[in-house]
Amino acid sequence: MVIKRESYLNALKIRMHNGMIKVVTGIRRSGKSYLIFNIFKNYLLENGTDKAHIIEVQLDLRQNRKYRNPDVILEYIESLIIDNQQYYILLDEVQMLDEFEEVLNSLLHIQNADIYVTGSNSKFLSKDIITEFRGRGDEIHIYPLSFGEFMSAYDGDRYQGWSEYVVYGGLPLILSMKTEEQKVQYLTTLFTETYIKDIVERNRIEKIQELNDLINVLASSIGSLSNPSKIEATFKSVIKSDISLNTIRQYIEYLKNAFVISEAVRYDVKGRKYIGTPVKYYFEDVGLRNARLGFRQIEETHLMENIIYNELKMRGFSVDVGVVQKRVRSADGTVPNKQLEIDFVANRGSRRCYVQSALSLPDAEKTEQEKKPLKSVKDSFKKIIVVKDVINVRHDENGITIMSIYDFLLNSNSLEL
Repeated sequence: MVIKRESYLNALKIRMHNGMIKVVTGIRRSGKSYLIFNIFKNYLLENGTDKAHIIEVQLDLRQNRKYRNPDVILEYIESLIIDNQQYYILLDEVQMLDEFEEVLNSLLHIQNADIYVTGSNSKFLSKDIITEFRGRGDEIHIYPLSFGEFMSAYDGDRYQGWSEYVVYGGLPLILSMKTEEQKVQYLTTLFTETYIKDIVERNRIEKIQELNDLINVLASSIGSLSNPSKIEATFKSVIKSDISLNTIRQYIEYLKNAFVISEAVRYDVKGRKYIGTPVKYYFEDVGLRNARLGFRQIEETHLMENIIYNELKMRGFSVDVGVVQKRVRSADGTVPNKQLEIDFVANRGSRRCYVQSALSLPDAEKTEQEKKPLKSVKDSFKKIIVVKDVINVRHDENGITIMSIYDFLLNSNSLEL
């Protein structure tokens, strides 16, 4: 089974020889090592790089344990650089290397070396890893498989594929598993034994049950407006816990830093400003989210919204929740402001698009409900409604595009249709 992951290979290619450390980050089991040691290495070999000029050390292997000593690995790497040609240094699980920050900064002084590293737990699951290299790190964040990548290796049609993807998500190993039991066990164990353990160890968390309860609350409310204060109220009323507001804020930050969840902030489209809380939380992988809840809350509406959010992020957009303030005259003659919500405002440079997620548009009333916020925005940027229904892409008189989730996810140019 080969999944090309072209977008990430391209991200590495355009960063080659830029004088910085290329740091591949991402949630564990998302394919970081495969990207570097298979896809990128094969690219180098196919384009004429001598194998002797690719120095690779997988630090998690028992036979490479001696290279976790900073002086030993530096001496080893320097001994392999015997001419002035270009060398590529590939280090995997680099957090296992003692004083790895100093080692990597030392490697930067080798003029004819280009450096690529990956890491999984503790520090390398954290967003702040780039600061460890004093501004000389260049991050490539890798996500679990997009639906398009998933389907490139899935043995079935896109409808069967969607049914699998919306439940079990896009961690690459899922594609090699044949039974539901295997997938459920894998995701459930991975969350508990890997992700939570990493977060607990990195942040020295003592109240592990409260962390677990918070994850369950967030998993149950994807796509819903929330904030630490609302979560605190849930803890008090439902869980009967006196967890503090500051602890909730800290734990949410830990989960974000570990790439388990992501936060979408509300943005006032007409006022051109961020509103702040409440926000929406989404999971980096919906399979992990479902596993967290024992696969008991498979609400396709919210999961589809989460998948669309992740797809926009994978395509390089920053993604906010759109708010449109509209003045509506009431029966008593007053004209209060009414807030209309656009699921996603996606920005990339000077480019913007507005995206609504709707499982279906069964009638004119529902259609108008989804269109109303988009019609209230008077700019010329692309406005899209994505539905689960299998339909042909169509455009209405207001310039709003309606397309199926399959067209949106499987066509890399779907935002141009």
